[in-house]
Amino acid sequence: MIHERIEKKIFADAGDELSRLLAYWRFRSFRVVFTNGCFDVLHRGHAEYLAKAASMGDVLVVGLNTDDSVRRLKGPSRPVNTQANRAYLLASMGFVSAVVLFDEDTPENLIQIVRPSFL
Repeated sequence: MIHERIEKKIFADAGDELSRLLAYWRFRSFRVVFTNGCFDVLHRGHAEYLAKAASMGDVLVVGLNTDDSVRRLKGPSRPVNTQANRAYLLASMGFVSAVVLFDEDTPENLIQIVRPSFL
């Protein structure tokens, strides 16, 4: 049961499922906060940063670099943890509302789709 709730917060891309969720949040006038990163080796600093971001709105959407994107940005020995593991850990945080993977080097296209209240 808990595992399914965590998995439902993970989106492989910014497709229809995420678009429907974003439309629902906008309909409810929720303030959407967006942040992004590789989150390759998750640590306390990441948790504090994400908690602070979440406190700035009603829902927190985290853009997560795919494994290919991390390799391009950080080199061939990265990532240490797979995108599936990184996404699951982020989604398991209660204050994270959605985790969406993106393959580009920057989240610019994803930001255009999410249209957050806070970036």
